[in-house]
Amino acid sequence: MALPDLFTHLSDYIAAAAALGTAAYALVDGSKAFWGGVSNCGFRHIRDEVKRFFPEEVSERKDSDNPLQLSEVLDTLRANWLNGTALIDQKAIAKSLIKLRLNTVNAPDLAKATGVDKEKLVAIAVKIASGSTLTQDQNDLFGRFDLMLTAILDKGYQRADQSYRNSAKAWSIFVSVVLALVGAMVVYGESLSFNKNIDFNIIGGAILLGLAATPIAPIAKDLTSALAAGVKAAQMLRK
Repeated sequence: MALPDLFTHLSDYIAAAAALGTAAYALVDGSKAFWGGVSNCGFRHIRDEVKRFFPEEVSERKDSDNPLQLSEVLDTLRANWLNGTALIDQKAIAKSLIKLRLNTVNAPDLAKATGVDKEKLVAIAVKIASGSTLTQDQNDLFGRFDLMLTAILDKGYQRADQSYRNSAKAWSIFVSVVLALVGAMVVYGESLSFNKNIDFNIIGGAILLGLAATPIAPIAKDLTSALAAGVKAAQMLRK
């Protein structure tokens, strides 16, 4: 095969892999229409960290006046997670919901979860409820409480995001391989009789193409985005 022909076929393979990977990503992303689909992956890490601020020993009756119970908070956080809200915004919302729960009933448990002084946090809760101004020491303690809360939630969200991305990639690889096999059967249907004479080169090539397609798709997307940005910049310079 001549060198130009080799490069021509190579570009065809890359284009096919990019198209296959994009289709696989689209199908996996489309699963979100069914009860959240792949977006549900990873949320358990967020739920586990948030539950630290809702200890089981605190009965709902004891804190029944607080409208932000665990179920309502988790429903709100899950809605933001499934909707793909920016991660920094999701963490800010989660932190705000937990801080809004602060009162004299749950202050000891929130203090225990964040490692701050229990009695001082109860006093802060009283002042916040009454609208009184916090002292400098109370502001410092409340700042430490805020930082610890941020760190705990950040751990949950980072682990959740990693779990989601890994799960999405795994599902995309599976879908990509299946699509490649289906394409091979469509193109070489007459050659594939599923017996001892089956052409394993075709099946193996389809599997390899499916495996290669998933990482190529985002690369191709990035290259396309970069090219589009370059063209736009060039057009602006010409004006």
